[in-house]
Amino acid sequence: MKYFTGLLFLLATTFVGHSQTYEIGGMLGGMNYIGDVGRTNYISPNSFGFGGIFKWNRSQRHAFRASVLVANIKGDDVDSNESRRQERGYSFENSIQELSIGVEYTFWEFNMYSGQPVSAPYLYTGLTYFGYNALYKRNGSNQIVDYDTAGAVAIPMVVGFKTTVGTKMVLGMEIGARYTFTDDLDGSNPVGGLADEEGLKFGNVNSDDWYVFTGVTLTFTFGRKPCYCNF
Repeated sequence: MKYFTGLLFLLATTFVGHSQTYEIGGMLGGMNYIGDVGRTNYISPNSFGFGGIFKWNRSQRHAFRASVLVANIKGDDVDSNESRRQERGYSFENSIQELSIGVEYTFWEFNMYSGQPVSAPYLYTGLTYFGYNALYKRNGSNQIVDYDTAGAVAIPMVVGFKTTVGTKMVLGMEIGARYTFTDDLDGSNPVGGLADEEGLKFGNVNSDDWYVFTGVTLTFTFGRKPCYCNF
């Protein structure tokens, strides 16, 4: 996690010398995962996530964005609407440490220097790398345990709405799904080490897991009034 926060700080200090507008702040909200254990709802926060965010507003319509996110995810078959999962009775918990870099695009111009309150919906996507605990289910038991640390790549797909608060702050509300390139967030498809010897695969091993952040962002703007004429 220290590496992620250090990289975010480096991005901020690298761009601060240019005559552009920047934003730095935090994000706070709920998490849920979509996979082979527990509920199958797409948006159903049941755990906590928080992080930091930095934006370089390159024009009134788009910004380069970097963020870090620390969160827990969990699933319990008892909470599922599927009777088969309820009878099975599996549950798990995992932790996520995420670094994401990409582009935020607004549906119309978001000019923070107009002198009037400004609001706009936006989309964000890019590339995410996250660390997590590799899990496996022990044979003859409903217990899902961790056996190693692991990392994977994900594609963030975020939709949100943001508005200015005064002249120096921007408040955003967003829902962001991450499609991951792993099927082991819930221990359903363990690979390597002890899991190859003792782990039991279950569920749909041909479908990777997702996790979703639903929450708010609050950023503070700084930098000189930008000139977008050369871009």
